[in-house]
Amino acid sequence: MRNSLLEELEANGYAVIEDFLKPDEIEQLLEAEGAIDEKGELKLDPLNALNKVGHALHTDIPVFQNITCCDRVREICWQLGYKRPAVPQSMYIYKNAGIGGEVIPHQDASYLFTEPNSTLGFWIALQDATQQNGCLQFIKGSHKSGVHRRYIRNPDTKSEELLVYDRAAPIYPQSSFTPLPVNAGTLVLIHGNVVHKSDLNRSNKSRHAYTFHIVETQNTKWSEENWLQPPKDKEFPIFYEAE
Repeated sequence: MRNSLLEELEANGYAVIEDFLKPDEIEQLLEAEGAIDEKGELKLDPLNALNKVGHALHTDIPVFQNITCCDRVREICWQLGYKRPAVPQSMYIYKNAGIGGEVIPHQDASYLFTEPNSTLGFWIALQDATQQNGCLQFIKGSHKSGVHRRYIRNPDTKSEELLVYDRAAPIYPQSSFTPLPVNAGTLVLIHGNVVHKSDLNRSNKSRHAYTFHIVETQNTKWSEENWLQPPKDKEFPIFYEAE
């Protein structure tokens, strides 16, 4: 499995692991955010419902911490060759029925940059993700072209803008994207450099997901230009240290 998972990630820029979460684990994560009832329907008026919650669920809420740091995640990190992986951020994404927002084409490493590149996203579907409710879409192989732009702390200390992009947004043809519908419980591994997006949710079904990122910390530098920085008195949470 180690070779096949790594080969899939290196070839496409993403890899799919079905049935990563058990049904009861999915329910625990859904209930932890308290936005839907036992029938899977929103408790809140959709116009008032949240779009996403982050970025420290993996440190502040036990049920998310348990999934983020579970042995299954550690095993994947080991299979992919991580020596001292850390988790800099996590998010719960609602993508609510009828109003779930578009996520424009981007690369995760634009926001979570390390040298050398080591950013890897864990995106877990908590509900079925379809083309109708805004599943992930990827440009296969785009991770091989490097980081196209960065989102950084503004070097101009006189500017009112604290965060800026270092260059204009690239233009990606819609025809380049491949939709990736997946069932609830599926894990999608996302290479930090692969270009991906998701469309508006115009359906009557929500598309909840939990996502977090890992980075290597051994012989790897977290950019001081990144918008997100660890607290001065501690590191990002470390999974394990390989012998």
